[in-house]
Amino acid sequence: MRGSRDSGATVTVVVGLIVGGALLAVLAATVGLSPSGWLIGIASTLAVFLLYASVLARSGRRWPTPADRVTALRAVLVAGISALVASHWPVGGDPRALVGLAIAALLLDNVDGRVARRTHLATPLGARFDMEVDAWLILALSVHAMPRVGAWALAIGAARYALLLAARAWPWLRAEMPPRYWNKVVASIQGIALVIVAAGVLPRAGNQIVLIVAGALLAESFGHQVAWLRAHRASQLAADVGPRAPTGTAGFFVAAGVLWLALILPDWPHAPVPAALLRAPVALIALAALALMLPRRLHGWLAMLFGLALAAMAWLKLLDLGFQQAFERPFDPLADGAYVVPAFGVLVDTFGRLAAIIVTAAVGLAVIAIPVVLVHATRRVVTAVRRWPRPTAARAVGALGALWLVLAVADVRVPNAPGPVASADTLTLAAHHVRGVASGLADHRRFARSIRADRHATVPTSCLLAGLRGKDVLLVFVESYGRVAVSGTAFSHDVDARLHADTATLANRGYAVRSGFLVSPTFGGGSWLAHSTLQSGLWVDSQRRYDQLMASQRLTLARAFRQAGWRTVVDAPADTGRWPQGLLFYRYQMLYNGRNVGYRGPAFSYAPMPDQYTLLKLRDNELAKTARKPVFAEVDFVSSHHPWTPLPRLVPWSAVGDGNVFAPMPAQGLTPDAAFRNPATVQRLYGASIRYSMDALVSWLARWPDPNLVVIALGDHQPWGIVSGTDPGHEVPVSVIAQDPAIMSAIARWHWPPGLLPATDAPVWPMSAFRDRFFGAFGTACPAPAQPAQRSDKA
Repeated sequence: MRGSRDSGATVTVVVGLIVGGALLAVLAATVGLSPSGWLIGIASTLAVFLLYASVLARSGRRWPTPADRVTALRAVLVAGISALVASHWPVGGDPRALVGLAIAALLLDNVDGRVARRTHLATPLGARFDMEVDAWLILALSVHAMPRVGAWALAIGAARYALLLAARAWPWLRAEMPPRYWNKVVASIQGIALVIVAAGVLPRAGNQIVLIVAGALLAESFGHQVAWLRAHRASQLAADVGPRAPTGTAGFFVAAGVLWLALILPDWPHAPVPAALLRAPVALIALAALALMLPRRLHGWLAMLFGLALAAMAWLKLLDLGFQQAFERPFDPLADGAYVVPAFGVLVDTFGRLAAIIVTAAVGLAVIAIPVVLVHATRRVVTAVRRWPRPTAARAVGALGALWLVLAVADVRVPNAPGPVASADTLTLAAHHVRGVASGLADHRRFARSIRADRHATVPTSCLLAGLRGKDVLLVFVESYGRVAVSGTAFSHDVDARLHADTATLANRGYAVRSGFLVSPTFGGGSWLAHSTLQSGLWVDSQRRYDQLMASQRLTLARAFRQAGWRTVVDAPADTGRWPQGLLFYRYQMLYNGRNVGYRGPAFSYAPMPDQYTLLKLRDNELAKTARKPVFAEVDFVSSHHPWTPLPRLVPWSAVGDGNVFAPMPAQGLTPDAAFRNPATVQRLYGASIRYSMDALVSWLARWPDPNLVVIALGDHQPWGIVSGTDPGHEVPVSVIAQDPAIMSAIARWHWPPGLLPATDAPVWPMSAFRDRFFGAFGTACPAPAQPAQRSDKA
């Protein structure tokens, strides 16, 4: 009899997955699903049907009731909604598909109850199933509403789950209370209110009012429930309607499904997820084999070690996904912990402090939850295998192992899949990261040799920079100024037109310009890696290399200029704390930042001040002085930093003052959460930010033309993938601007074409080549001891 119930539960899971997969396929073909959307959609579908099937089998019934089938259809729709939210969060995308599915789910919410009453098959299981699907729908829509209303909207979706969590501490919260029709009405109101927000028919203030009213009703509903349960807790402590751990065959499939999802999780953001799911991980077969071979006293250790190892691999995959998306490279366990604090700052700048705290807290909970869930799932699989008759289990595991081996030898593949059906990806990933740690240690030794092997280290700096005597030299890094800004994108046409106009403006003031491209060692962030690469002549493409370089005495452009008699300064507005590397490694004599330049105006998201103010204060504090040394300055433009909104506007230079003139501007632009609802809007704003930064530089040069000024203006890296798209490369524009013809003659051998806009076929160098070519262009022959040729350290 138990077998028949389990077979019915299995059929329920299979049918649910087929229907859910079909809906996800339709959504992918029509509105598009990202890899995260596919994973969330399939994982949530699998989870809800596995859990329902396990409870169904335990309840003594074989098949779902007609009403439960309607609720199951609602669950499939909510899985589709979850996939859409995950695919397009926080941008949002076209709301029509999401709103349509949500309306259908809300309408069906009235159908399943009527069906249950008419068929006289209303059950506690069905009521609980209906309640959990309602809660899931509200959670998904609340996540979707966060960028449009504020992080507090998540409280509406999290209320149900907060109550379940509280029930762990206070068991009386799990007790059953008499049905209250008002609770159902309030749940429907939450769904309707969130659909209104998702539809985008109201302004932000209207959406907030709608959700405040809905949230107040929800608070009353939960407050009434908690008060009633507390008042009756003495008589209800024995009641427990919370979900119990699944048992039997269905429980095994739940646990195995969780492990399977963790094992086939891709580690590349552009992996074709549907095809990637049709894979058989060998680690799951190996776990079953070990459970059969090892003595029972070791099964607990096996479950713990396997679960923790799988949790570590799952986190490495998630980190690889994040780093590939943000920086187009995998996670480096040896060095990338340094990105934690900057990542929190980016979240604050984009979505606000509350949302950043919520996301950080969710990540912290996931750090704990993932190993707990995977260890528990592993223990259930091991226990189930141990309880099977050993001969039967051995034959099943042997057959699966043989089938996997045949598939592996035959290299059977599903079209568009990232690898063969016989998958050993998790083992491969583990081996890759182990090799990565080993290669990182070896790279540390190689990079140390590269740091020492500097043929310019013993050349007098007066010789290296002889061609620039008496010149002020500015090294201007324009944040996120990548090749996508000037070629082949929807927004590059406007940037190109502005650069042509700016070139003409400079020519009218006596400046010549030549431009090319450099290959940055970083993508989407990590500007300090680009700065150190250009200045040191070494390929600094990781935090590990950066830290190693900072501990050395490598000759940089800043050091060379200081040793040759220039005054060296850095102007980094975004720095709010101490920067010891600026003094100890680069040896700057003055560090200007957001705290010491007298700015009294507003911040513009990440940018604490506009680039125009940065340039004016550099002139006031350094360049306008008389009887001074020539100046070498690194200037960091941050107005074009993510999230590219709101943006300042140029004002007359005489009106800049202490920055109060910019006070009205942030409120006149889009907020980041509003802009990120649409990728096209983000791309347009990115282009506008580049135009602003370049206009500020050109306007400053035109306002105070100087025959003894040389400007090197370049990007530090390409912008994030939401702007750059898939696989855009790492190239950034670079320009040399000067009035003295001798400067242009010195770089003639670089073959850079004229103008601020680099030609599409302009020379492309690694950024690490710039220092030596710069010394070569502006140096003179000086006797120096022979030095070994510098190693190529670019991977």
